[in-house]
Amino acid sequence: MSENSPKVHDALRLEPGRLWTRVTEQTAIALDRGALQSIPTDCEIVEENGIPFLVRILQNLARKEAAKRKQQRKSEKTGKSFNPFLPYDRDLFVADLSETHLCLLNKFNVVDHHLLVVTREFEDQQELLTRRDFEAIGACLTEFPSLAFYNGGRVAGASQPHKHLQLVPLPLTPDSFSALPIAEAIARAKYDGEIGTVADFPFVHAVGKLDPDWGKSPGEGAVEALQLYRKLLRAIGLEVEGSTGERQSGPYNWLATRDWMFVIGRSHECFESISVNSLGFAGALLVRNAEQLARLKALGPMQVLAAVGRAPLS
Repeated sequence: MSENSPKVHDALRLEPGRLWTRVTEQTAIALDRGALQSIPTDCEIVEENGIPFLVRILQNLARKEAAKRKQQRKSEKTGKSFNPFLPYDRDLFVADLSETHLCLLNKFNVVDHHLLVVTREFEDQQELLTRRDFEAIGACLTEFPSLAFYNGGRVAGASQPHKHLQLVPLPLTPDSFSALPIAEAIARAKYDGEIGTVADFPFVHAVGKLDPDWGKSPGEGAVEALQLYRKLLRAIGLEVEGSTGERQSGPYNWLATRDWMFVIGRSHECFESISVNSLGFAGALLVRNAEQLARLKALGPMQVLAAVGRAPLS
């Protein structure tokens, strides 16, 4: 029986209705023990094309940069790349999701209750998403309003080579007047069959609609989500079969809610010194200082996204 068969799936270990409780419980524990080291930010709304982009300005990156230097020294000493997920920090553990995936708190979070959905065994971040990935992330999406995303490769903003999807609760800030800045633009997408595009987006992308209950069916729902994902990748010119095997043929960002899936082709990790990952295409950008903020406001968020995305074919 094929890997994509809806009759073949791992038993989900997450007890329905418990994830948010586990997240808040473990957040309190991790903060008390110093395992969770949140990075404080200030926020500003920069509106363009009717999209209220949420721009976070980092206040202090010292702890994260110190940890990165420590990892680099350890890797140089041992000759092995540091992997924060093998073994993972038990103080950051939230839940067992399935036989293949578990859920952790993001140690250096900018968004409160930011979760990582990690493969138990090493899989490369540049491998295509699988049915098992969709089973795990789909189960999480059913638990509370949230946005799932995946940075497909370093150019797309991935900072670790061990495969991990990510999940942030909505709204992105407690006082946000828009739960997800990009949502209204996605709702304006025009469809040709199953593939939608948004006229205002100056970068290669594709949108698809999902059954809102797809995550509640770990077998069939995951297979349908996987099939849509592969169609969207083809729509932006990425190979999903043939000579590339299961490794992606180019960098991309993937985002999903219960209702839709959105993929973007990438060309660069940064615009000037402003780094962009999947959340940037959700309408949530991150800058390191006031100078970067001023530059972003002068150019407009869409020009930044256009610069790091792939240009549409003329």
